[in-house]
Amino acid sequence: MPGSVNDAPRRGSWGAGIIGGVIGSALTAAAIVFAAPHYLASRIVRQGMLADPQILPDTADALRDAQFVPALQANRSALETPFASSWKGAEKPEVTLVEFFDYACPYCKASNPSVDRLLAEDKGLRVVYRELPILGPDSVVSARLSLEASQAGRFTKFHDTLWATGRPSPETNAAAAQAAGIAPQPKDDPAIEAELKRNFQLAGQLGATGTPLFVIGNRVMNGAVGYDALKQAIEAARKRSS
Repeated sequence: MPGSVNDAPRRGSWGAGIIGGVIGSALTAAAIVFAAPHYLASRIVRQGMLADPQILPDTADALRDAQFVPALQANRSALETPFASSWKGAEKPEVTLVEFFDYACPYCKASNPSVDRLLAEDKGLRVVYRELPILGPDSVVSARLSLEASQAGRFTKFHDTLWATGRPSPETNAAAAQAAGIAPQPKDDPAIEAELKRNFQLAGQLGATGTPLFVIGNRVMNGAVGYDALKQAIEAARKRSS
């Protein structure tokens, strides 16, 4: 019959088109199903970051803290046990803040008001001071004299006087030594040299890039981070220990 032969291919093409469309749709749907978790996850992460940009620095802080956990766990006692009288604050602390410092460091000096404020506000806080003299020979002399004053039970007197007098020098070191009742030239003491060596080793394990270096609980912070950051770290450490 006329037209019957010509109609057959059109019916076959139409049928094949439907089948091909169904198969294509199925493949597309399958691709969406398998890709959806990754796509949705990335969308959720992106939307979360846009909604709360603090997520990024918080994540960076958590990753940074995690890398130092083994060193902190292995050296907790060495970090938080003061050398002689090189500490201020609570005799039986709830939280211990460790500060590695250099008397010649302007960032350490800038941090002193924040540390003193925290000590005044928080009666459960102890600050342990660890000498890390990295800024020249006068700093080394200051550190040795400070530790000598610490052995005599007069760390605070030397410490506060030197900060008030000025940058380490023969004159300022002598003034602080006089206030603490010790000689202006440090004596040769193996215990003091061992303490300095240990401090450098501990600071190195904690990734110190300079001073000050603060350690509070599992948080390691390099630099003059300010009152708010220190207070937040203290609160976090107190929560973990409670």
